[in-house]
Amino acid sequence: MASLHLIEIEIEQNGQQQVLTPVILQDEIDMILIDCGYPDFIHLLDKEVSQHNLTLSSITKLIVTHHDMDHIGSLAALKRMYPHIKIVAHELEVPYIEGNKKSLRLEQAESTFSALPKDEKPFAEQFIDFLQSYEPIAVDQSVSHKEWLPWCGGIEVIHTPGHMPGHISLYISASKTLIAADAVVIENSELAIANPQYTLDLEEAVRSIQRLSEYDIEQLICYHGGLFHGDAKQALCQLIHKYTS
Repeated sequence: MASLHLIEIEIEQNGQQQVLTPVILQDEIDMILIDCGYPDFIHLLDKEVSQHNLTLSSITKLIVTHHDMDHIGSLAALKRMYPHIKIVAHELEVPYIEGNKKSLRLEQAESTFSALPKDEKPFAEQFIDFLQSYEPIAVDQSVSHKEWLPWCGGIEVIHTPGHMPGHISLYISASKTLIAADAVVIENSELAIANPQYTLDLEEAVRSIQRLSEYDIEQLICYHGGLFHGDAKQALCQLIHKYTS
């Protein structure tokens, strides 16, 4: 069975402490990194990966769950440093990662800018500049819903749109592990929808949680919050009920 490592990275972003949790899957053939953090993140990744007696140079594949900057910010830099790494993403995300379409998060920020109070506009301008700084990079392999990837014992791709149209979660059947990415987050020890006010399609996000709740889950890992402690299936159902009752 493949081993799984939670790479927990604590940072300060916009004056707030946050912990991001990329995941590494590893077997005797592959070492797969799932999401890679903000720009200029490689030194933090390198430090935390080394705590697991691993090295970034051993990464063979990098699965991108969606094109928010905290997931793809260091993508181009990692590929430049380690050209052998194969970048994998959902087919709907490819044009944004490769720079052929404008980031949906950037479109969202630009479209709401004029309606913001005057005192909020300087921060919004900084955020727009930050999103515009993304460096596009070619995707080596696109994937789709229910696709089975024969790496590290088998990884099932689950299309979980809502947060982003091409957002994916990953299911490792051998260990009954769900890597949810931003389909759900952990807040105050409970599951929640990530920034519902900024979720591009909230109804779709709830349907995606319903899709996840159908899996046999013993471990649930969120990009924001890490490993969920509790009955994951029950917590998913409670979250669905919150938005559908």
